[in-house]
Amino acid sequence: MEYLFPYDYSAADLKQRLTDNGLVQALFNAPPGDWAAGERGIATLPGREAEFRIGFDRALEYAAVLGNDRVHVMAGLLPSESLRQRHHAVYLENLAYASAAAARVGVTVLLEPINTRDMPGFFLNRQDQAQAICREVGRATSRCSSTATTARLSRGTWRPSCVGILRGLAISRLLACRTGMSRIWGS
Repeated sequence: MEYLFPYDYSAADLKQRLTDNGLVQALFNAPPGDWAAGERGIATLPGREAEFRIGFDRALEYAAVLGNDRVHVMAGLLPSESLRQRHHAVYLENLAYASAAAARVGVTVLLEPINTRDMPGFFLNRQDQAQAICREVGRATSRCSSTATTARLSRGTWRPSCVGILRGLAISRLLACRTGMSRIWGS
């Protein structure tokens, strides 16, 4: 089971519902900041590092109860391309923290590029960016996640030659948009 955020409910209640329905929690997102106000993650936002760390620790607490071993860290919106370098530096600092904390409890931190049509201004919108950041963080507990929709929209097409990108992914959610089918691949 994957959904955006579990934080409106107690972890124990969610775990009971999963168990009652024979479901397994696969993934959820770390707290994204103020979603209702339009924030789409805070991992790259200067001045929000303490909030990010508190939120990520909360995500790990939920993961421990729910039994999942993957947490997606949403990068956030980039207000101006001229600020990319500063946001990138904050992202690396926050991912280093998250990766170290996650490693202590056997959780993988996922980075997911999100295409600019679905989330305009998102800091991370291409798979090659995500993989480069994972290499910079340099921890086995930081991996990339992607969808064929994001690959298609950021590169213009999804072709078999893009399969090489999948080697660095922890999860590839290939969405067959026309049929509504989806398939999750684990690594």
